[in-house]
Amino acid sequence: MEVTFLSYALISVKTSWLNNAFIQFFNIIHSAVQSVFTSPNISYGISIILVTIIIRGILFPLNYKQIRSSVVMNELQPEIKKIQTKYKSDPQKLQQETMKLYKEKGVNPLGGCLPLIIQWPILIALYYVFNNLSTIDPNINTASFLGLKLMGVPVLSPDKWYTWILPLLSGALTYYSTIMISPKNQENAQNKQMNTMSVSMAILITFMSFKFNTALVLYWVTNSVVQIVQTFIIKRMEDNKLAKQKI
Repeated sequence: MEVTFLSYALISVKTSWLNNAFIQFFNIIHSAVQSVFTSPNISYGISIILVTIIIRGILFPLNYKQIRSSVVMNELQPEIKKIQTKYKSDPQKLQQETMKLYKEKGVNPLGGCLPLIIQWPILIALYYVFNNLSTIDPNINTASFLGLKLMGVPVLSPDKWYTWILPLLSGALTYYSTIMISPKNQENAQNKQMNTMSVSMAILITFMSFKFNTALVLYWVTNSVVQIVQTFIIKRMEDNKLAKQKI
């Protein structure tokens, strides 16, 4: 029996108030959706998507700080590289000039860490809820969405090509969401390493998606789509700011 670190994390928060709050929230959303779409094959899938979008919307201020920090840091890489080349023989001056640049641009190199730490328990709680919907609401055991049983793993079949869509989409979206905030210049070793990590993460998520239940994979795909949209908006805002500064 395989027990992963993530399993231990889920067990530790299993009875937390946050899990219970999300369970109640899901039940409220599902009741509202069910009043419009009476078929459980539609109501449960839509409820999972709506709950994910709403929670990600609530987390947007934190996500904004995290993504903005990453975007600005990536934009500053050419200037940081110039400083490193100019003061490579003077570590103290190098640190001073680097911190001066950060201050001028209004960015904290560690600014993306705290928002990520705050979001993590919430995302873990959502994982728990969508992974245990069958115990929360037994009626979902017979429900399907897009031809896939929500509480079963995607059953891959050559004659049913749609069974491959969600698992493969989860990996593709994971990869795209990570490279969106990666530096544009992929020449140095660090950036190549980041790209390799992005590919490895996408492959891992794809593999895990073939093992997880469809409800959880649907949550992950929706979460990735929202993440990509939010990142696109934030990057566009930062690009506009940079354009105005140059003018």
